Amino acid sequence: MPLVSGTKLGPYEILAPIGAGGMGEVYRARDTRLGRDVAVKVLPAAMAENLQLRERFEREARAVSRLNHPNICTLFDVGDEGTTHFLVMEYLEGETLEQRVKRGALPLDAALKYAEQIADALSKAHRAEIIHRDLKPGNIFITKQGAKILDFGLAKDRTLLQAEPDSTQRGSPTTVGSDTAAGTILGTYPYMSPEQLEGKMADARSDIFAFGAVLYEMLTGQRAFGGQSQASVIAAILERDPRSILELMPVCPKSLDRVVRRCLMKDPDERWQSAFDLKMEIQQIASGGAEEANRIAAATGWRNPWIPRALAGLALLLAVAIGALLLHKNAPKPPVFSSLTPPQGTYFEIEGDLGIPPALAPDGTGVIFGAGGAIWYRSLRDGTERELSKGKNEVYPFWAPDSKSIGFFGDGKLRTMEIGTGATKTLCDASNPRGGAWGSSGIILFTPTTRDIIYQIPATGGTPKPVTHLDVNLHSTHRWPFFLPDGQHFLYMAANHVKPLGEQNGVFIASLDGKMNRLLVSTSVGAQFASGKLLYVHDSKLMAQTLDLRKLVLTGNTATIAEGLVTDIGVWHSTFTVSNADTLLYQTGTASGKSRLEWVDRNGKHLNFVSETDILFGPRLSKSGKQLLAAMGDPGADIWRLDPSGQQKTRLTFENLSVSEAVWSPDETRFAYSLGQPGKRFTLNVKTSSGSGAPKVLEETSDINSPTDWSPDGRYLLCERFVNGASQIWVVDLEGKEPTHAFGITSVSPDLQSSGQFSPDGKWMALVSSVTGPQVIVVPFKGGGGKWQVSTEGGRWPRWRRDGKELYFVSNRNEMMAVRITEKGESLEVGSPERLFAYHPALRIFRSGMINYDVAIDGKKFLLDVAADENTRPLTLLSNWNSLVEGE
Repeated sequence: MPLVSGTKLGPYEILAPIGAGGMGEVYRARDTRLGRDVAVKVLPAAMAENLQLRERFEREARAVSRLNHPNICTLFDVGDEGTTHFLVMEYLEGETLEQRVKRGALPLDAALKYAEQIADALSKAHRAEIIHRDLKPGNIFITKQGAKILDFGLAKDRTLLQAEPDSTQRGSPTTVGSDTAAGTILGTYPYMSPEQLEGKMADARSDIFAFGAVLYEMLTGQRAFGGQSQASVIAAILERDPRSILELMPVCPKSLDRVVRRCLMKDPDERWQSAFDLKMEIQQIASGGAEEANRIAAATGWRNPWIPRALAGLALLLAVAIGALLLHKNAPKPPVFSSLTPPQGTYFEIEGDLGIPPALAPDGTGVIFGAGGAIWYRSLRDGTERELSKGKNEVYPFWAPDSKSIGFFGDGKLRTMEIGTGATKTLCDASNPRGGAWGSSGIILFTPTTRDIIYQIPATGGTPKPVTHLDVNLHSTHRWPFFLPDGQHFLYMAANHVKPLGEQNGVFIASLDGKMNRLLVSTSVGAQFASGKLLYVHDSKLMAQTLDLRKLVLTGNTATIAEGLVTDIGVWHSTFTVSNADTLLYQTGTASGKSRLEWVDRNGKHLNFVSETDILFGPRLSKSGKQLLAAMGDPGADIWRLDPSGQQKTRLTFENLSVSEAVWSPDETRFAYSLGQPGKRFTLNVKTSSGSGAPKVLEETSDINSPTDWSPDGRYLLCERFVNGASQIWVVDLEGKEPTHAFGITSVSPDLQSSGQFSPDGKWMALVSSVTGPQVIVVPFKGGGGKWQVSTEGGRWPRWRRDGKELYFVSNRNEMMAVRITEKGESLEVGSPERLFAYHPALRIFRSGMINYDVAIDGKKFLLDVAADENTRPLTLLSNWNSLVEGE
């Protein structure tokens, strides 16, 4: 059984679990003698009974004890407590290289720094005749001081194993998972050398091969040897060379590309023969490579070295294209790869419910994408870029067929914008959209809410009209429309929130007149069309197949264009976009969107985590602060109850249909939440906090109706509701004495409102208003007049301190702000906003008004739903992609 907090292993007191792997469980513990935190690695009792595993555990202790190096995790102690065997190591703060690489490639200087440290540590181990045999990103830890190698559980110590037969000399096949497991072949497949895979003797050069694979991944954000199965990964390692780093990062120093390629040679004799020589080579590259990057940055005026790399890639693309035109007019153009990175100081905002995925202009001259809370335009002719729109919750932009205008959604509306002038026009309501398309016939298709059909509207304005019909027995949403060239037929994605990966989900082809609507291909994300080909995703592979526009059927074979695409099942979308100019833009990696509940103090300092990394949103503490509600899952979610320490977790709903955060009743016996039912119906529900019994349905609406707070006297619910595309706060009287009504909305002032929150005494209400904003304001809940603006430079997500004397909100720059509130009779005195700390909220919030944090009773701690990572992975720009499918 896992150890619980408080367990004693000799002088070491277990505090909390850190992680687990094939060779043990790791805990954070306290050395009661020296008063320091340590990491304790425990061999579970079941493994201790296995002589081979116990010997391997002891082997790690012997190996690490002989290594004293700043870039190798230090072993402090070994011990036994009854049948429990354990190692005591230094406690490290930071993250594994595996976690870091999931956010994308490392900057060149950081990659070289860590590579030099890892190579130096390997050199130390090899001089001590210790071979790691399982070097991988998961066994490298990144701290503020640098990189440290972990887990010598598979290490081979020649000084201690003279008489021990080497299992890797035997060629019997075994099955090993993606992570290290017991077996004949030892290691982790994507980082194992060919000789290890063939069951031959592993030596120091095997570690050098793994080092090359790790460095490749640090520089590119991609594995050197990928595949969809163990067999395909093994085949890649044994038979194929990885793509050149220069193809993915064109201005990477050529010498570094040569170093990595030499590390990854199939024949050990052709690799670097010592980690020391490898370290010296990297040291030399580090000084020259930094100077080269700085020269490029100075020459172009950019301070971010990744941006000149992108421009250099575009220059390379242009040069190759011109050369092909002049010298080989009749020859097929080869594919050319380059990279696009976000603007300096930002990261891509592509995934999640409020994503801004990239879109190539139809003529291939530019791209729009999301970064830093804005829609950006970047020219692919000269590399210049600028913000197009910011601060109004803009999402899901798409191009007009003439490549001169775009459509997008913001503040619950469908809008268009001329790229050249910035002139914007509002067309209609779209409260929670899921994509749009602009056809050659002047019609725009769009999905206005998450569980809705496709509508059409003239690009010049007019009244939206339905185009598709939802069969609620099969699907709960139609989204991501994409026009075919004739402007009359289009593609769209149909999916089911209850069965997000169901076989019934796929891309349909339909016509504006409604005469045609049928399934074209089963897939989990939307599709696009260009150059006679349908492009869609299957098992994270980008596929292309001919679509006969006359018969509107797929013909011929499919071809794989790219593998490992980011696929966001939460919204059934993948990060790829195609133009009519034979260019394609895509992103590889794993979709983010996961988050974690974290306690921090008023300075933003980490205190502890409450949950594992998961897809969750809307944390809400009870009045006493002793219980916590959160929604988990996507695209279908359920409500869970946790204790604020995160030790206990209970599932309270099982419909897999929750579309809102849950709010506590004042007495903590019930909670309210919203369910999205098939067929554009939403129910407002109340259920017991024990989870027993069926929920009580308070009302049913055709628009999203999400509770945001419960009044202190237990009588009223505040709900955020979309009416005619506008976000409004509605008041529900649970005693039935007053009809449900909108709060303060008039035909003269149709203010957009969200995030309603009662003050602790129920006298006031904080909310977000769009009149001058969005800004956080406070108004009386009942009777009297007055309105007090709390934020000064924009804000969202208000929360009260439990005594009502302080109000918190998140600024437009994602900073936690605090404001003193002093009640003076029927008036308020509002202090100046004080910045507390920066906050990177989770991507999964379903609507802009969903509050994704809460505050402890005394206001000294904040419970944040923090995004697990930032999207720093570059986008791959592929020119002449059709050459990859010729002959298929």
